[in-house]
Amino acid sequence: MKPNENIVSGKWTEIKGEIQKSWGKLTDNELEQTKGDMKAIGGLLQQKYGEAQDSFGKTLREIFERFDMKKDAKVDEVKHTIKETRI
Repeated sequence: MKPNENIVSGKWTEIKGEIQKSWGKLTDNELEQTKGDMKAIGGLLQQKYGEAQDSFGKTLREIFERFDMKKDAKVDEVKHTIKETRI
């Protein structure tokens, strides 16, 4: 799954924080170098922790998906507000 690039750019600080909570060995600078690319973050995790991608891939996907769902909920909220103001 490729995360929505708008979400990554708009929520990158929050996403980085979640990633660092899960994997404390990753520095802010290292994550910045990945530019939010999940594959690059996966490579970094593999390098730092020496684990196979399948051991951390699910957690990483869940972090990105959580922010994607937040975006969807906000879009629905704005649509509802627009609809209500037109009535």
